[in-house]
Amino acid sequence: MNKLNVYLTFNGDCGEAMRFYAEALSGELHLMTVGESPVAEQVPAANANLIMHACLTIPQGNFMASDWMEGCGVAYEGKKGFSLNLTYPTVEEATKRFNALSAGGQITMPFGQTFWAEASGMVTDRFGTPWIVNGGKILGAD
Repeated sequence: MNKLNVYLTFNGDCGEAMRFYAEALSGELHLMTVGESPVAEQVPAANANLIMHACLTIPQGNFMASDWMEGCGVAYEGKKGFSLNLTYPTVEEATKRFNALSAGGQITMPFGQTFWAEASGMVTDRFGTPWIVNGGKILGAD
């Protein structure tokens, strides 16, 4: 079955962010720096320690990312206009993940009962990534 996977770009803190997500979401993480990549000699040496590719595998799918690199032709403008949405079968599991993602971040909607889910909350984590975390029965879900 095909899945939609997330791919985010960070501004030099991809490795730190992905390690944080791996711990917060209990996932398996693989990282490759520019210096470790097959194209290392073709990229400016200043980018050697940046993340070329990261992949975090969680039950909901793969979450991939890299660092924005100087000289790629576009300016880094941050993250805006979206949220990553995670749904867990129980309120307890969702609460645990919401609290982990909230560490050092900004809660934009406290975790609690809603009309669309037994529990839901919104947070922008300390790396600027917005999340919606749902738990338990979800309105309209099978």
